[in-house]
Amino acid sequence: MATISFSFASPSKTLNPSIAPKTPTIFNLLSTPSNAQLTRALILKSPSISHFFINRPLKTQQCRTSSTPITSLFTGIVEEMGQIKQLGYDKPDSFTMKIQAKLILEDINLGDSISVNGTCLTVADFDTQKLEFSVGLAPETLRKTSLIELEQGSLVNLERALRPSTRMGGHFVQGHVDGTGEIVELKPEGDSLWVKVKTAKELLRYIVPKGFIAVDGTSLTVVDVFDEEVCFNFMLVAYTQQNAVIPMKKVGQKVNLEVDILGKYVERLLSSGFVDSIKSS
Repeated sequence: MATISFSFASPSKTLNPSIAPKTPTIFNLLSTPSNAQLTRALILKSPSISHFFINRPLKTQQCRTSSTPITSLFTGIVEEMGQIKQLGYDKPDSFTMKIQAKLILEDINLGDSISVNGTCLTVADFDTQKLEFSVGLAPETLRKTSLIELEQGSLVNLERALRPSTRMGGHFVQGHVDGTGEIVELKPEGDSLWVKVKTAKELLRYIVPKGFIAVDGTSLTVVDVFDEEVCFNFMLVAYTQQNAVIPMKKVGQKVNLEVDILGKYVERLLSSGFVDSIKSS
């Protein structure tokens, strides 16, 4: 039986296509391997097939700090509202949340990042027949977000990670929840709704009038900032009220907040002396 061997030419040498062998029956560019080389190649073992089919538990990847590499990006435009079907500890140290949805499951895969009320969570399981998927929540996620307040039947904002071909309808949202805020006022005006939120001073310094903020994963525009009250407000138009969970909440309930990351970068550059170094150069 004839043997065809393939070899790679050195990248430092360029092959001249104008120089062809007189007898076009041999396609080896280098010398045929010796018997010893063939023997060594034959004894190389392929990975065990069990390596590909072992059901390995997936770790929940909750994005937390700015030092974490950005692996997913969202726009803050809610794609649909899902409903919590089940949540709790399915194991002593594993908190799982099962969510019913429709649009999100159209092209879902294990390991996908989904924004759930603005929190970047990893798909650990899904069932397209039952129209549901599961995500795991780390203890730090439960401590730092408002997801701990959810219960069976609660509605949540859902958004899949951004694709290169997706329109950027909102702003850059990483799914890295910076903290929570408390709704202190809900005030209708016409068919719109004023929402006033109180938060920590550490977050309020990044919030500016007419700036972006993600509230429960929804990209919104800040209207006013009240430094003395440690509050800010925004307005929800009729469409947003019908397609996001914020107006369903009551005064006293929490919302997840992610400030515009550009403010953090500017603060970091100023504190590191970057501007001074430019002036002195």
